[in-house]
Amino acid sequence: MNGLKPVRRALLSVTDKEGLVPFARGLAAHGVELVSTGGTARTLREAGLAVRDIDDLTGFPEMLDGRVKTLHPKVHGGILHIRSKPEHAAAVAAHGIEPIDMVVVNLYAFEKTAARAGVAFGELIENIDIGGPSMLRSAAKNFEDVAVVTRPSDYESLIRELEQNQAQLTRGTRWRLARLAFSTTAAYDVAIANALDKIPAALTAPATAEPAGPEQTTLADAEPPAPEAPVHPAEAAQPDLPATLRLILPRSAALRYGENPHQRAALYADGSKRGIAGALQLQGKELSYNNLVDLDACWDLTQEFAPANLQSAAGHSAAHAMVAIIKHTNPCGAATGATVLEAYTRALAADPVSAFGGVIGVSTEIDEAAAEEIAKLFVEAIVAPSYTPGARARFAGKKNLRLLEIEHAGGAQVIKHISGGLLVQDADHAPVTAADLQVVTARKPTPEEERALLFAWRVCKHVKSNAIVYARDGQTVGIGAGQMSRVDAARFGAQKATLPLTGCVAASDAFFPFADGLEVVAAAGATAVVQPGGSVRDAEVIAAADRLGVAMVFTGKRHFRH
Repeated sequence: MNGLKPVRRALLSVTDKEGLVPFARGLAAHGVELVSTGGTARTLREAGLAVRDIDDLTGFPEMLDGRVKTLHPKVHGGILHIRSKPEHAAAVAAHGIEPIDMVVVNLYAFEKTAARAGVAFGELIENIDIGGPSMLRSAAKNFEDVAVVTRPSDYESLIRELEQNQAQLTRGTRWRLARLAFSTTAAYDVAIANALDKIPAALTAPATAEPAGPEQTTLADAEPPAPEAPVHPAEAAQPDLPATLRLILPRSAALRYGENPHQRAALYADGSKRGIAGALQLQGKELSYNNLVDLDACWDLTQEFAPANLQSAAGHSAAHAMVAIIKHTNPCGAATGATVLEAYTRALAADPVSAFGGVIGVSTEIDEAAAEEIAKLFVEAIVAPSYTPGARARFAGKKNLRLLEIEHAGGAQVIKHISGGLLVQDADHAPVTAADLQVVTARKPTPEEERALLFAWRVCKHVKSNAIVYARDGQTVGIGAGQMSRVDAARFGAQKATLPLTGCVAASDAFFPFADGLEVVAAAGATAVVQPGGSVRDAEVIAAADRLGVAMVFTGKRHFRH
């Protein structure tokens, strides 16, 4: 049975007016009475539609600056009463309550308000919708009799269904809409709770004679900000990790399978339209789970060399572009260059065998000259901020090649699933500049070595531990990735080198626990080394470097990657 139910009266109260007037006209054409509130009613009247004000339905005016409009028994009774129950029918008749068969509501734009720079706490609170979620929940609960509409994208299909079914909707449609409504209110509540939790402690903590420790001030006993206080003050300290992790991510794509064909997989996106999950796919086959994982690793590395910080980390002064080639989340080649073509050619030369079937990330717009060369290699996908028309035309001949256009998203936290829970940590965006390098050996790095060390260090952050990266002049020349011992990573990186290592530099993602790792990179040809330091045997490693004439610097920051 299709469970058709008629729509005779609709209550419309929307923040997003997109498609509202055509939808309301479609309802009116099927004899549906339109009841509305405030700005929604005004929009409909201006379009020439007959509208009944909500206070005419309730017999009670909107009040308290619009805080109370639909919170009334004649609204919720009209929505919630079960049409098939005689006692419900008698109750609504006794109180003059008119049935409401459709609720069309989308909520105050709380998330946009919360994200706006300079928004005051009082304005944020006023943008918490009360009546809207209440109506959505009432209508969704009573989906057997009432249709609840939350998305403008559903308007057109609903009008078609009303046309096909003589102003009636099926039970299946009402059920689908109800689930969407509950998802909407759940996401809305999560957005509110998350936004309020992010208000800096400096704004909410009560004044104390001494700095409050974690046992003294918690979210539970903190004072709220003054209404006029900015929610995001410029001087605010970085907020703590959340006391409660709330995630509401709608599924944005069903993937063919996971890492392997026997595993199910899907992509869930945060709706920001940024980062890999929000990238625009311009051409090519659908993205796979592995494509997305590799592209994310690729773009993360590429952003180390974004235009804003390219010169400080490029490895050579003429660089205007950076290219990374990734395979199984590890870089097999990375390089900077005066052009995208030069950067790509140098990155490919670092390991042309492993590059086959990988993914490519580019820090700046890809032009036709670079596209012509890249198109000669089989790669799964390319990610870049933009492409010239000539590049698009050249890539168009490779119909399976996935092209992604992306806006940078600097992730604040990294979330990883473990059995029984989730691990959350800050993203590893700690910058290291020349001023941060502590020379610990008798010989200082030359200016050329220093530039190469900064380049190698940025790349090394993105190699699975234990990691050693050999580099020269803004180009990797050997990468030892994912080894269980650091000395093996040093050996493997040297063995993988397809370019001469003599006169290169080396980066280690963590300290050398023994001098043997340093001795291996020196024997391979490295004349300068960058590492975090911090080993109990640092003195032995430094002594080995001095004995071998190797310049070594410490950063004080470790970059494990698991």
